[in-house]
Amino acid sequence: MFLTITGAASLAVWLYLLSARGGFWRMRPDIPGRALRTPAPSVTAVVPARNEADVVGRAVGSLAAQRYSGEFHLTLVDDASQDGTASLALQAAPQLRLVTARPLPPGWTGKMWAVAEGVRAVASDYLLLTDADIVHPPEHLAELVARAEDGGYDLVSFMVRLQCRSLAEQTLIPAFVFFFFLLYPPAWIRDPRCRTAGAAGGCILVRRSALERIGGIASIRGELIDDCALARAVKRSGGRVWLGLSDTAASIRQYRTFGEIGQMISRTAYTQLGHSPMLLAGTAAGLAVTYLAPPLLTLAGPHGAASGMGALAWLLMTAAYWPSVRYAKRHWFWAPLLPLIALFYLGATLHSAFAHVRGRGGMWKGRAQSVA
Repeated sequence: MFLTITGAASLAVWLYLLSARGGFWRMRPDIPGRALRTPAPSVTAVVPARNEADVVGRAVGSLAAQRYSGEFHLTLVDDASQDGTASLALQAAPQLRLVTARPLPPGWTGKMWAVAEGVRAVASDYLLLTDADIVHPPEHLAELVARAEDGGYDLVSFMVRLQCRSLAEQTLIPAFVFFFFLLYPPAWIRDPRCRTAGAAGGCILVRRSALERIGGIASIRGELIDDCALARAVKRSGGRVWLGLSDTAASIRQYRTFGEIGQMISRTAYTQLGHSPMLLAGTAAGLAVTYLAPPLLTLAGPHGAASGMGALAWLLMTAAYWPSVRYAKRHWFWAPLLPLIALFYLGATLHSAFAHVRGRGGMWKGRAQSVA
């Protein structure tokens, strides 16, 4: 009876995810809309950077090369880097405005303080908040602004293409995008009637008036998952939010090992659960039923209806994950392996909770930032 109930629960979950979760699994890169109308609004790009010597040159160089008809300024905030980040950025884009972040005050995460330092004196119509590892194609800024202007959006964000070269990246990165869109379905985010809000922090265009309406960056100063917190604040204030998938803008940050990706996941996983042991236990149970039970029921031997429902759930899971694998340009055989990949993510989530208990939650760039 227990196996039958578990199989039925797994199958029900996947039927729901495929049919009623905003089509998150389709993974269709956005097609650029109409050309930007003139006169084009002014934009300032703010790039927070802390020890980004290996990527910052290409990132700011791509921003400096934007073909944008309006006023465009580029600001890089050096957050106590010790590897020559600032000088390399200036070499790649001599016209950029360099800001040296003041010491991190209590109650702020490092990234939000750096962004706030860059935003302080900005008077542009829009702010482009982008990471120091993101390379933008030449027309990207114009496309972002056109999207916001045509659709009346206060915040426009792209999940950029992530590196998928090392074995660890090929194994785990397609699932990262899949799980992100599962939590934040773009169709729900774009719907003003739906409360769901989310954004991808590597590439966010936000209206300055919308940012001022929510109280500026200070309103999310302690948020570790700052991108989604910003989108949530904008949407709650009456603003419109758009999230899409890019096929041209890309992150050039490399994750060579499983441990590096595990640390990236662990950084925010327990924060996503509100540091709640109850939610952690529920999430572990949910992941087990959703991702682990189907292959276990299928491979453990004949158990009548339980095995059949497990096999069907595994087939639906594979079908749902295949578009993410295809978007990442990986071989189809990765699609049926999502249960094993989900097991890794569960381990990283448990590690995130353990790190939080030890006072080292949100560890990134040498800072423990999630201690609430």
